[in-house]
Amino acid sequence: MDASEDIAELQEEVFENESKALWVFAYGSLCWKPGFKFNKAVTGHVKGYKRRFWQGNVTHRGTEERPGRVVTLVEDSKGEVHGVAYAISGEAAIPYLSKRECQLGGYISHFATFHPISGEAFKVLVYVATPKNPLWMGDADEGAIAEQIIDCSGPSGHNVEYLVRLANFMRDHFSDNHDAHLFNLEKEVLSLIDRKNMCLNTLMGSGEGCVTFIKRNTSSRSSDRNDEEDRTDSFEHTTRIEEKTLRCLNL
Repeated sequence: MDASEDIAELQEEVFENESKALWVFAYGSLCWKPGFKFNKAVTGHVKGYKRRFWQGNVTHRGTEERPGRVVTLVEDSKGEVHGVAYAISGEAAIPYLSKRECQLGGYISHFATFHPISGEAFKVLVYVATPKNPLWMGDADEGAIAEQIIDCSGPSGHNVEYLVRLANFMRDHFSDNHDAHLFNLEKEVLSLIDRKNMCLNTLMGSGEGCVTFIKRNTSSRSSDRNDEEDRTDSFEHTTRIEEKTLRCLNL
């Protein structure tokens, strides 16, 4: 683990009073590099979408001359996309996300229903790119997308880092849910890197500003909650992680 990485707790449950907060759904680089304050991070999914590397990027993982590829959500009635819901903290989060996702990324925002692993579903803010934006690249053969990814980098790092860190996050935290598009691209990219004698460690960068999430198991969390109830007469539950200000302000 790189010394520059932050560590935060990733939880599975949202209590009723917490669902009234403003939450944002992360399914791409926000999963491992959010760059804003949050009170709680929870695993789960949204329905009716699939995750695809169909959006171009010229400000973080590519340039005008060589645009990179990043993920967006594409409507699919049978689809589910797993990721993280963040309870937003601080007034700077929304302006920051609006600049990062909308102004620079070409995404639009709307609300979707998030299903946590444990607890009731609730509304989350989600950023989605559509074919109407000028950075849209759309569908392509996965081999061609992989070739583009290994050839592109931008101010925030190499496009390979974006792909591999996202694949690692999904593998670590959603091992029962196979994202074929994501993992097939990762396989293609790693094969190309090997054939072209490229250095993966160099492409992955230093990891500065990235977040490493750790999970507390359900039984431990339930025990802690019971202990808290024994110690206090209040029915209010508060977040179990200290509010974090993450260092990186890029994709």
